[in-house]
Amino acid sequence: MRSIEICVNGHESAIQAEAGGAKRVELCAALPEGGTTPSYGEVKLTLESVGIPTNVIIRARSGDFNYSDSEIKTMLYDIEMCANLGVNGVVIGALNRDGTIDCRTIERFVRSAAGMDVTFHRAFDMCLDPMLATQQIIDLGCNTILTSGQQGDALRGVPLIAEMVDRYADKICIMPGCGVTLGNIDEIEHKTKASWFHLSARQPVPSQMLYRNTNVSMGGTVVIDEYSKYISSREIVSKIVNKM
Repeated sequence: MRSIEICVNGHESAIQAEAGGAKRVELCAALPEGGTTPSYGEVKLTLESVGIPTNVIIRARSGDFNYSDSEIKTMLYDIEMCANLGVNGVVIGALNRDGTIDCRTIERFVRSAAGMDVTFHRAFDMCLDPMLATQQIIDLGCNTILTSGQQGDALRGVPLIAEMVDRYADKICIMPGCGVTLGNIDEIEHKTKASWFHLSARQPVPSQMLYRNTNVSMGGTVVIDEYSKYISSREIVSKIVNKM
C-alpha cells in the first residue's frame, strides 16, 4: 500500500493533508523557491494542529546547496529548534562545490538530529554521481532520499528512481517527488516500485481582501499573484491516497 507525504506550506495545508489521509507532512516555507526553513511559530502551530508525523525542511536559503559556515550554523540551530519542539524529523542536504555530497556537513546535521527521522532532500538531484551519493547518504545515517531522479519531474526521472529502488530499497527509502500528481502516480509507482511518494496537492484559494492595489508587487520585479494563497486540498490528497 502506498504512503503519501504531503509537502505543506503551513498548518492549514497540514490539516487538509491529514484529513485526506496523508501519512506524513513535510513543512516548508517558500515553496516556489524549493522550500526553506519555516518559522518557529509555524512549526509549533503545525505540531499543535495535526497528529500525523511532521518533518521540517532545514534550508537556510533558496538557490544552490553549497553553504557557508554561517549558513551551516544557522541550520544547526534550526535542527536544535526542531528537536526542542518535538518534530518527527528533519529534511536536509548539502553539496560541495564539485557536486559531491558534503559528507562533513551532513554528518554534523545527522548528529544534531539524533533521534529524529532524517530525509536527504532534492539537493540529491543536483549531485554529480547519484549512485555514489546514495551509498554515502546511507552510510551517513539518513532514512530517506527525496528525488525526482535528477530530472525536472519524477515521471521523467523514473529510470534513475527505479534503479535506485532496485539497488537500495533494503537500505533506505527512495521517495519520488516533484510533479507527482493524481494523473501520474500510478505509472510512477508501477515503474519504480517505490512505496512512498511526495507531493503538495495544492490549489489556489482567493484572498479575502476587498481593497487591492494591483500596481505593487511585494517581490519587486518578481511578479506573483498577491491575492491568492495555495493550500493543500483534502480532496486531492484523498483521491491520491485511495487511487490504486
